[in-house]
Amino acid sequence: MVARVFLVVMVLLVFFAAVARLAGAPLNWALDIATALFAWACLIAGDVAWRHDRLMCVDILTTRLSERGQIVFRLVNHAIIVAFLLYVIPTGVWLSWVSRARSFQGIPEISYSWVTMSMPIGGLLLLATAAIKIRGELRLLSAAPAGSADRD
Repeated sequence: MVARVFLVVMVLLVFFAAVARLAGAPLNWALDIATALFAWACLIAGDVAWRHDRLMCVDILTTRLSERGQIVFRLVNHAIIVAFLLYVIPTGVWLSWVSRARSFQGIPEISYSWVTMSMPIGGLLLLATAAIKIRGELRLLSAAPAGSADRD
């Protein structure tokens, strides 16, 4: 829901900025705010898409594996994602901390940290999703027969 709202607000800001520019009174700040919302919307929408299994996947090789092999492959994939997120989250927090005094796009009222915090917050959301996915895969792994060869 939040990602949808951010997307709608971004579109409206860009539209009104274009109309205002056409009318001779440009709203330069509108594009900057839309850019900040874009960073947040991308990460939140990515998490929502992954939670609902709506991300693109290339499974031409993995479908040839047994059911158990596919589960193990997904678990390895999730472990790589978790390792990346465990790097990104503290790095994003550090970046937000060091950029706290910097103004965003020259707008003195808005700290650059509001934009950079999208990465660790989005990373935390993705980490929670990864934990949910790993728990589900481990349940499937315990239920899958050891010698399953469900290849069609």
